[in-house]
Amino acid sequence: MNDSYDYIIAGAGAAGLSLAYHLVQAGLRDKRVLLIDRERKRRNDRTWCFWEVGEGPFEGLVFRRWSRVWFHGEGISARLNLSPYRYKMIRGIDFYAFMDRWLETQPQITRLYGEVDRVEEGRVWVEGRPYEARWIFDSIHRSIPRLPGYHYLLQHFKGWVVCAASPAFDPTAATLMDFRLEQRGAVRFAYVLPYDERTALVEYTLFSPTLLQPEEYDLGLKDYLERLLHIREYTVQHEEFGIIPMTDVPVVSAGDSRIIRIGIAGGRAKASTGYTFQRIQRHSRQIAASLVRYGQPLAGKPGFDRHRWMDSLFLNALSRGRVEGKRFFSRLFQRCPAAQVLRFLDEETSLMDDLKLMSAVDIPAFLASGWDVLTSRLRARRRPEDL
Repeated sequence: MNDSYDYIIAGAGAAGLSLAYHLVQAGLRDKRVLLIDRERKRRNDRTWCFWEVGEGPFEGLVFRRWSRVWFHGEGISARLNLSPYRYKMIRGIDFYAFMDRWLETQPQITRLYGEVDRVEEGRVWVEGRPYEARWIFDSIHRSIPRLPGYHYLLQHFKGWVVCAASPAFDPTAATLMDFRLEQRGAVRFAYVLPYDERTALVEYTLFSPTLLQPEEYDLGLKDYLERLLHIREYTVQHEEFGIIPMTDVPVVSAGDSRIIRIGIAGGRAKASTGYTFQRIQRHSRQIAASLVRYGQPLAGKPGFDRHRWMDSLFLNALSRGRVEGKRFFSRLFQRCPAAQVLRFLDEETSLMDDLKLMSAVDIPAFLASGWDVLTSRLRARRRPEDL
């Protein structure tokens, strides 16, 4: 085996597989790629949801889609029209199977299964053996350094695919957020993706600094199903559990500019919501386009990121208790059209749009958080270390 490649992709989850796909779609079929993962993915270990106008590159994998969603919060219980967006769901197992079939048609991409020991300048070590490349794309999650002036929350959730004994769900509308749960010092909401009238993925979700005990997620799901959805006879067909970091810590090059972080490891999870899949696709397309045009990924230095700054304000306001998540999202969906909120969360709004949205929630709280974030970072006066 020739152990030298044009690109190495470490980690073959959503980010690694998506990048491999977009490299080929951009015309880089002559580049030798090594795709490394611990093992072949054969389990339905996660679900990705996102909103989109029209059809996307993975439209054939969409398991369910909805043009309307329910939102239940403080002073609002509404079935919202998302037009021109549709809310879409892709199951992990379908994505992995599609990519397995597609990779078989790409002889320039080599798959390698094994434990990554370390990633260093131009080289990835796998079980004691080095592999070299001009560019390395690293999606392997590592601990996030604790830096002054930045924020650290977790989005953690457990989901059950339940089958009710009788019709219990509205298959024409997902439930985006249901805040009718006791908040108990954290942001807690339920999330429902109906497959049909009797079957749905129901998730119990929190934003908080720490995880719950395992049994607490089960109790939360059981309480939601029985007390709020009035479903007492059901079977659990499948379970999933996930943790997404909600942090504004900037991601910088890992010791060398030839190593590019991607996926959640590269800060692609939206800090204020945890949505990741579409941000991974956007980042993958940007990398591929830059390689085609400039011969290097993401050429040019990024400027001030207004949307990342607003994520910081939200995390600060939430962490400091200046806003309640339940009240924030309720006011947002009460006072603004759903499509406008989705554009805002997708970072496709103008500065004026953002100011209008912020005026619908709590301006004093966000002004206070803006001052807090600015002064704490000025006091810190340090650059973040490599993640």
